[in-house]
Amino acid sequence: MEKDQLSRKLAVLLHADVVGSTSLVQKDETLAHERIQDTFRRFSKSINNYGGVALEIRGDALVAEFSMASDAITAALEFQTANSAHNEMLSDKIRPELRIGVAMGEVVVADNTVTGEGIVLAQRLEQLADPGGICVQGAAYETMPKRLPFDCENLGERELKGFNEPVRVYAVTRKAVSSTEGEKIASEIDSQPTSDKDDLELPDKPSIAVLPFSNISGGQEQDYLADGITEEIITTLSRVSKLFVIARTSTLVYKDRAVDIREVGREQGVQYVLEGSVRSGSHRVRVTGQLIDAKTGRHIWGQRYDREVDDIFALQDDVTKEIVSALQVELTEGEQAHIAAQGTRNVEAWQLTLEGRDLVHEHHKDTVQKGRFLLEQAIRLDENYALAWGALAEAYWKEARNEGWSTSPERSLELSVESSDRATKLDPKNAGILAMRSVIMTTLRNFDGALALAVRALREAHSDSNAIALAAITLYVCGKAEEAIKQTKLAMRHCPRYPPWYLLMLGRCHWMLGQNEEAIAASRAAIKADPLLYQPYVVLAKVYAEADQVSEARKVAENILRIEPSFSLLAYLRGLPLLDPEMEDRRRSALKNAGLPD
Repeated sequence: MEKDQLSRKLAVLLHADVVGSTSLVQKDETLAHERIQDTFRRFSKSINNYGGVALEIRGDALVAEFSMASDAITAALEFQTANSAHNEMLSDKIRPELRIGVAMGEVVVADNTVTGEGIVLAQRLEQLADPGGICVQGAAYETMPKRLPFDCENLGERELKGFNEPVRVYAVTRKAVSSTEGEKIASEIDSQPTSDKDDLELPDKPSIAVLPFSNISGGQEQDYLADGITEEIITTLSRVSKLFVIARTSTLVYKDRAVDIREVGREQGVQYVLEGSVRSGSHRVRVTGQLIDAKTGRHIWGQRYDREVDDIFALQDDVTKEIVSALQVELTEGEQAHIAAQGTRNVEAWQLTLEGRDLVHEHHKDTVQKGRFLLEQAIRLDENYALAWGALAEAYWKEARNEGWSTSPERSLELSVESSDRATKLDPKNAGILAMRSVIMTTLRNFDGALALAVRALREAHSDSNAIALAAITLYVCGKAEEAIKQTKLAMRHCPRYPPWYLLMLGRCHWMLGQNEEAIAASRAAIKADPLLYQPYVVLAKVYAEADQVSEARKVAENILRIEPSFSLLAYLRGLPLLDPEMEDRRRSALKNAGLPD
């Protein structure tokens, strides 16, 4: 290799290894390899979300690079938590666990392969970690801000093979939930639906789940293309009022897995399953799809499409129309027009928008800001792309209402309104855009306008679980908690593997109705699903304070401030005001009694 092909630099390196991979392979070689690859794929997504780059995956190990140790640790912790929950849902013992090491050092990059002392050090640290654990080099630890939701146990100086000097090592975990509240949450049964629960009842109209289309080209860019085509087909099908469609969030669990179609039908509660593949090269793309009856295994429809890459939007419409025809469903004139309407003709803007919107939906400061950056790029490529403007409005709104997320919350709120206005004008029948605009208007205290928009959004939503859940936020704010619970549960049915914030909404509504046990159960389940989501702790603080369990309320408040050190009561109440002044006073009083700062 010539010298000019090498790149040397100082970086934060992460090394991850599968625990007991040989034993897993001996149990079932094919399934073990599939599970290990799925584990690395999911970890690579967490790495990308926090600004890292997965440089190399080899066999049972992964190497990644970051610019900051705190990003590497946050990505690793987020993944380890999610992977533990993922493995709990598996019915067998083939459950890949990772050990992770993080170090600073020199790395040599050549042809996307990394070597160097930093990688070796990260690998040595990984070998010291417990299964599901993380070890970090002392020098990397010293660069991290100390007010992060991490606990770092000093393991002392360790002699490491290949290194002349001992290395100080820290074991990293999430900061513990205070006192008995941690024990309660740990003992909660995972609320996410699993295959061993009762089968979901089939809807009274044709129901369909779309599996992630397989990328048979290889490469991350082609992977985004396959994911995007899957997303667009689901979105377009969701606009058909006479279909019941499962959300993409719920079917992502099947990505890159060999699945039993009947099992998918049972887990998602649908009669039909669409699966397919995408092969792209040069300027052409080939998409195949087949529709299967999950009850009988019978193939209902199948087709192959060969198109120019720029024609993928028309291709997605064709797939949707043929599926609708195969299911003998009639479209209204409005649905025909909405399916044919194109959001953008720019493939790059489309891909940036889908990736950015997913990051914004994560509900964490870092991911929301990274998502906003991608959405702003998309809009520079196509300033008339309604979906990008709608997702950007959500990003700005989250930055405005969460203390410390924006240098000027007032300006962020203005930008949210402006982006929402633009999105609504470009696509006035888009349920997600209407629902997000209704939530923004509650922050502006325009409750009548917000409620009217939420009603419009629910009328257009059909199978759009995210739009339904967003509209439920407005219903809650406007004092319609019972209706908000009904709509949130409908969103959950359209997304059986629902995101944690749906549980948060149930917790808020049950608190409003004085249903403390239900509020506590939903909030704990949300925390278990996402330990860095601080809002469910706010619900618990209100419940405990109102029940005169002040010491418990204050322990919960400590957790809020650990996760969100800049939390302030004033900003929180301003960001999501309630219509009823008495209810607003009740909320403020409870949170003050819990000891949260003004």
